[in-house]
Amino acid sequence: MAAALVTLMPVCAPSAPPQYTTEKHPRVKPTLLAGGLEGSLGSTIGPDGALYIPEGKAGRISRIDVETGAVTTFASGLPKSAIGVGGGALDIAFLGETAYVLVTLVSSYVEGNDIDGIYRVDGPNSFTVVANVGRWSVAHPPRPAFDVPTGSMYAMETYRGELLVTDSHLNRVLRIKVAGCVSSPPPDDSNISELIAFDDIVPTGLAISGHTIYMAEAGPLPHLPKDGKIVEFESKNPVATEVASGARLLVDVETGPHHHLYGLSQGTWGGGVAGDPGLPNTGFLVRVNEDGGFTLVADHLDRPTSLEFIGNTAYYVSLAGEVWKIEGISCGHRYH
Repeated sequence: MAAALVTLMPVCAPSAPPQYTTEKHPRVKPTLLAGGLEGSLGSTIGPDGALYIPEGKAGRISRIDVETGAVTTFASGLPKSAIGVGGGALDIAFLGETAYVLVTLVSSYVEGNDIDGIYRVDGPNSFTVVANVGRWSVAHPPRPAFDVPTGSMYAMETYRGELLVTDSHLNRVLRIKVAGCVSSPPPDDSNISELIAFDDIVPTGLAISGHTIYMAEAGPLPHLPKDGKIVEFESKNPVATEVASGARLLVDVETGPHHHLYGLSQGTWGGGVAGDPGLPNTGFLVRVNEDGGFTLVADHLDRPTSLEFIGNTAYYVSLAGEVWKIEGISCGHRYH
């Protein structure tokens, strides 16, 4: 696929909500780092400094060298998505040297026979289920209306030796203890608990800074700009406070250079049903401002799903099965 054009803001440009930006910006091409991935949504930086990306349709985890773009298989044999993109292995996180994979929409509720939950990677083709999140969700339904009782998980982050998981369908964040789960999850699922619940706001990506948890909200259909938000909360005081709003269909949040906070948007929703992505090449990367708005950093991104930073370089995964990098991101105020 030809490289899409990306617009970069001039250094220290004035703040403006991305949907209202009218200034002309220099056009540049992002760098395509890797392609050919199958059903990729999430990502993480591994302990070796490489990118690790789950491929839900293929049931594997790929390792991508950020210098060369070389793609190798880290692990394979995970349950494959029963629905195409949006199911199967969606995200990955490391606790020390141990990798954990978030797997969703593979159970009998969506025509599959596997477990919706967290899988520990024990070897190149070996996994252990350490949290049966689907079973727990069925036993602990939320108050808002829902269609899939096992939920539809989206993102996972490590937090003080545990794992946090967003459920974009059941509108909550779960806290999961995996230490001590040697051969199987506890039969009573006592290692899973609800950290915070929401109304219909569609929680997506997570980021951690110290004790603070940041979360992106895509917002309910039709994903209006005012509903695209970043909020923050802590585990000891799980009450969400708005940090910024005004970027439609936010799918991730990350801390970037100098602890600046960034959001990733899929752009204009393409219509259809809940869970359908934004239109091609309408996504953008934004930086959080002190006034609770956003500054546009890069636009014309093709259906991005996940964001990572290494130094001043941003890496984003797209629904097209590609990983792109945007270099030279360093401007902006420090949020915390």
